[in-house]
Amino acid sequence: MGFFNFMVNAGKKLLGKGDDNEAIKREIKESFSEVPIQGLVIEVDGDSVLIAGVAKDSATREKAILIAGNVEGIAKVNADQLVLLPEITPEPESKFYTIQKGDTLWKIATTFYGDGSKYPSIVEANLEVIKDADLIYPGQNIRIPELA
Repeated sequence: MGFFNFMVNAGKKLLGKGDDNEAIKREIKESFSEVPIQGLVIEVDGDSVLIAGVAKDSATREKAILIAGNVEGIAKVNADQLVLLPEITPEPESKFYTIQKGDTLWKIATTFYGDGSKYPSIVEANLEVIKDADLIYPGQNIRIPELA
């Protein structure tokens, strides 16, 4: 689980306004209430981003990948060097989904959970990407967490 593909022409406009590495690094750090990744390193190379460091858990790792990939101009995220602290009980790996034209969170929740009313679980798992549950965009990549 090292390379992730994203739509290069979709996402937040952060690149080309100075130091691209720092822009994405700042976006990741500001999206969490505490520093989630020890030794976070970001290297932008064209339309690719390398993320390195030690994430506190799988959810943090996945969110950092999504934040970096949901930047306009980024097509690939290499997370081979973004490792996890050893976990006592491994968390189930989330599914990733690219939002399509005509999608709603209700429709996505129905597809993955069989119940549209479970869409708040998707919003909660993607607060760094979904700022408003009524505003999702084709091309955004989101996590679909396992339900408890």
